[in-house]
Amino acid sequence: MTHEQFFEDYVCGATRTTTGRTITEADIVLHAGQTGDFFPHHMDAAWCATQDFGQRIAHGTLVFSVGIGLTATVINPRAMSYGYDRMRFVKPVFIGDSIYAKVEITDKREHPKRSGHGIVVETVTVTNQRQETVLACEHLHIVERRAAQG
Repeated sequence: MTHEQFFEDYVCGATRTTTGRTITEADIVLHAGQTGDFFPHHMDAAWCATQDFGQRIAHGTLVFSVGIGLTATVINPRAMSYGYDRMRFVKPVFIGDSIYAKVEITDKREHPKRSGHGIVVETVTVTNQRQETVLACEHLHIVERRAAQG
């Protein structure tokens, strides 16, 4: 779906919540193969049984990728991702956990070098099926203005 929004159209405090996705063993194995991260925390069930969490945990980068992917439901041709700040892996995600993302517009500011654009910050909070926060970050977007600032 496409939804055109200029910088001026964004409202701080606006929120949206995504549908969920269950993390599977296949997700973890595929992510390990794609990234080369075969740490036992993700791959060795017997070793994990001896650790505090007692079971394998999903890679933080997997939770981030899936969580952000859940938010990618609308294409705005006036905006593009500028990066991520303040990312934290708050709690572990286990095989069988379902994750959801909430997005809130938390800041709008001038772009320091592009008068025709501004920066919009979305705070992304990823939770599990128990409504526990498992990941949080800020997603920055460069967004076109209706008219360049002089």
